[in-house]
Amino acid sequence: MRKTAVVLLSILGALLSTAVWYGCAPQKPEQVKAVQIADGVVDPAEWGKAYPVEYELWKKTEEPEPAGKSKYKRGYSIDRVTYDKLAEFPYMALLFNGWGFGIEYNEPRGHAYMLRDQLEVDPSRIKAGGVCLTCKTPYAPKLEKEMGIDYYKMPYKDVLARIPEQFRTLGVSCIDCHNNRDMSLRISREFTLEKALKDMGVDTAKLTHQEKRSLVCAQCHVTYNIQKDAEMKSVGVYFPWQGSTMGNITIENIIKKIKSDPAVGEWKQNVTGFKLAFIRHPEFELFSNNSVHWKAGVSCADCHMPYTKVGARKVSDHRVMSPLKGDMKGCMQCHAESVEWLRQQVIAIQDRTVAMMLRAGYATTTVAKLFETAHNAQAAGKTIDKALYDQAKEYYEQAFYRCVFVGAENSAGFHNPTEAMRILGDSISFATKSEALLRQALAKAGVDVPIKVNLELNKYLDSRGQKKLKFNPQQEFKDPTGVQVNF
Repeated sequence: MRKTAVVLLSILGALLSTAVWYGCAPQKPEQVKAVQIADGVVDPAEWGKAYPVEYELWKKTEEPEPAGKSKYKRGYSIDRVTYDKLAEFPYMALLFNGWGFGIEYNEPRGHAYMLRDQLEVDPSRIKAGGVCLTCKTPYAPKLEKEMGIDYYKMPYKDVLARIPEQFRTLGVSCIDCHNNRDMSLRISREFTLEKALKDMGVDTAKLTHQEKRSLVCAQCHVTYNIQKDAEMKSVGVYFPWQGSTMGNITIENIIKKIKSDPAVGEWKQNVTGFKLAFIRHPEFELFSNNSVHWKAGVSCADCHMPYTKVGARKVSDHRVMSPLKGDMKGCMQCHAESVEWLRQQVIAIQDRTVAMMLRAGYATTTVAKLFETAHNAQAAGKTIDKALYDQAKEYYEQAFYRCVFVGAENSAGFHNPTEAMRILGDSISFATKSEALLRQALAKAGVDVPIKVNLELNKYLDSRGQKKLKFNPQQEFKDPTGVQVNF
């Protein structure tokens, strides 16, 4: 009898262990027989006839996102207020002065607005031409294939006009991520993402389903560089991943690639006069670089498209949002803590990242103004030590690209907290070295430099014309952690 009881207890223990393990794993959706969609069908409504649940969730990306749940990525409110990053982080207005990002740089809204926002933003933001549509329309692969180099260099509105009129405001669609024949995930951007993966030695034919649940997002949520010809016309676009490996796309290698290609100098920074490239929304690069969740096998979709129940069906939520705005549902698939506990952990990480980003931003901005001082001194006939100047310029660019990398990445550091802090720490270090060299060069030239450099932030914010918002210079550095810091 005792032996029977022991056996029963062992079986019960095994069942309980299985239940605990299963409870932590994300729920899988029911298997639904795939319905074939005709080749070339872009209209999501046509796909929605076969997959109405996913279609209705996708349409919700047009709705205002839940207010007050994300501290730094607010989307837009019910009254359609768009949040201005340049007013929130004024150092960016100085660093980006000289091109479109220095006039208007807003927090992103839902996927439904990805192309609409381009039509509403300051025209200087789409000055690069048709290449700006690469991530914004499902017609991009077709246009690039048909038009060749003209796709990149023709004016934005001319390329947009080649899209059927009813779809000229359509953003990401079913065909961007899914194979129309069996609904499997697919990489539709062969000329950008697939090429970048092959450059890293990745065999795209052997990608797993879980890997694709991140890579379909990496078609757009990455940084990229636009190549220019001698007339500053766009002639190509690529992801600067050459020399990196999957799971280890580092900021160091991205900068190395940017600086080695003379064709990617996209704009001239007004305050320094330097010709620079740029770094845009590098979510995949930061997340995949040895982060805790990446190493655990978590995909972008696990967190941003968690499984949800609609009626009798479980589906992946196609209203793609931050887990903060979805009441941490994506997190609670694996984490047992309360919603509020998880939320506070995310906010704590973001607060510390933003605090460090502000330090890096203002340190880099200070150096930019010192370069302006050096150039004014040269114009007045003073001699600036070339060796000191050249080394300071190298350090400045290293600081600039690192600072921009984290500022453009849309998780405020959460996707990879340790890496974000490392990058920002290095940005501050490079900026500090650059400042020291410039002060030495200016002192040798007989130029008196004040201890606290006047950044003139109001000037750069006001230069935006109608895009400008009111700004109080006394709040130029507002540390979210509450630590008092003086620059």
